[in-house]
Amino acid sequence: MKKALVLYSGGIDSTTALYWALHQYEHVSAITVDYNQRHRVEIPLSQKTIQKLNIPQKILKVDLKQIGGSSLTDKQIPLPEFEVSSEIEETPSTYVPFRNGILLSLTAAWAEKEGIKEIVCGFNVIDSPHYPDTTLPFVQAMEKAINQGTKASSEREPMKIRAPFVNMKKSEIIKKGLSLGADYSYSISCYRGKEIPCQKCSSCLLRQKAWQELGLKDPLIQRLEKEGKL
Repeated sequence: MKKALVLYSGGIDSTTALYWALHQYEHVSAITVDYNQRHRVEIPLSQKTIQKLNIPQKILKVDLKQIGGSSLTDKQIPLPEFEVSSEIEETPSTYVPFRNGILLSLTAAWAEKEGIKEIVCGFNVIDSPHYPDTTLPFVQAMEKAINQGTKASSEREPMKIRAPFVNMKKSEIIKKGLSLGADYSYSISCYRGKEIPCQKCSSCLLRQKAWQELGLKDPLIQRLEKEGKL
């Protein structure tokens, strides 16, 4: 049986990756990492999508607040706000030191234990070029390290990291997800830590821009309005 483990935060990109995997593999499970992030609200809401799809989800806890160095893990560091997405430059304070390397390592460990050979992630670099841990060379380097540092090094079948959207814009990722039937109504992007988007952080602005490019209303906003939260 062809199996995949999806690194699933509950945001736009990982939600698309989840639906993409469901169309590619016979058995799909998800792993979500609670790293004590400012926006931990994404975790319980991610479970709404998981429950709808009726697939296994493992939630691992690792406290990256102990490392700090990011406005997502240290509340003493101000969360940057912008008026438009074009203002976002350089590596932002929302970059968590080696976060995706840590998350992929944890995912690989769980996949190895479960006998899963393929990891799927939603990393992309076009709209967020200043994050060093979302690029294709990074993914390839992590895949090489995983295959050298796990049982895969002595097995015939190597582990693979699939990042199908790495060179796609967020609007293109959403368009792909919609074609796969993706439900984005519980996907959270906001770094502020609330269910209602702040519309000022970089993640909110990139999400808003993507839906505007598609000429569609964000399903998250539609749900919040329906529930009387907006």
